[in-house]
Amino acid sequence: MAAVDFRERLLNGLGGEWPAPCPLRPRLRETMQKEGYRIESLFYDAEPDDAVPALLLIPDGVSAAHPAPAVCVWHQHAGQWNKGKSEPAGLGFNPMHHTGVALAKEGYVVLCPDALCFEERQDPTGKLKDGNYERFMFLKYVVDGKCMAWKNILDMKRAVDFLQSRPEVQGSNIGCYGHSMGSTFTWLVGPWETRLKCLVGNCCLPTYKAIHREHMLHCFPNFIPGIFPYGDTPDIAALIAPRPLHLNFGETDGGSPIDEVRKGLDVIQRAYQSIHAEEHFSWFIEPETGHVLSAEMWKRTSAWLARYLRAR
Repeated sequence: MAAVDFRERLLNGLGGEWPAPCPLRPRLRETMQKEGYRIESLFYDAEPDDAVPALLLIPDGVSAAHPAPAVCVWHQHAGQWNKGKSEPAGLGFNPMHHTGVALAKEGYVVLCPDALCFEERQDPTGKLKDGNYERFMFLKYVVDGKCMAWKNILDMKRAVDFLQSRPEVQGSNIGCYGHSMGSTFTWLVGPWETRLKCLVGNCCLPTYKAIHREHMLHCFPNFIPGIFPYGDTPDIAALIAPRPLHLNFGETDGGSPIDEVRKGLDVIQRAYQSIHAEEHFSWFIEPETGHVLSAEMWKRTSAWLARYLRAR
């Protein structure tokens, strides 16, 4: 299927076009000074009456007079709905994933928002807990003719809106990074958000073929109704071309069976080659490594972001 036809099928499966953006209405809650950067705890609106809690990390010395490139960091799932933005922002949980802090110390403005159903975006009624609320929201979007991925993409587009509204940010130098579900978010939003100048995903490209073969339960953003007859997840990532995309994988990561990952990487590579943009796609498979962010994976992530986001 031609890319333009698959793109149309994908948009229909997601739920159609996204609405015109509402006012962001940013609200600052608290400022925390850290060593070398500050964290602003804030809200902005994704939709009317739908506030996104987020943490904005701003390096010391970065200001409207001295703006910096920016990175959106999409957090992981890990079956832990109590954590979201706080992990990459370095306010707890696994130090391996304090990636927002690492990027802030490299000089980037970093936005860490909560995904729907996580941390401060759990059931406001308190009736449903953890995965039950995520399942409820997925099904709610399905019967509305959309899916969870449609909402996730909308929220990510609003994250870019927010960063572009900040005077400390070089608006033409915005990228994104995510681990696990955050990697899924990366290749989901990529085709629809051209303001993301470069993208990096770590440890997540579960194809539908592998999911069905292995009877895997994956997080709901992976599942787009009606799309599998026309293409698989690598075909979605391929729509990011020609913008720069780097993907990391662990060879023994059971969530992304490596035989299907390798086939998927070929699909993406061919898409970039077909438009003479092969230098804008890169990937790394670390031998004997599972579902982690290793030192080598982070080295490659950092280098990729620096290559495309640093002002020339």
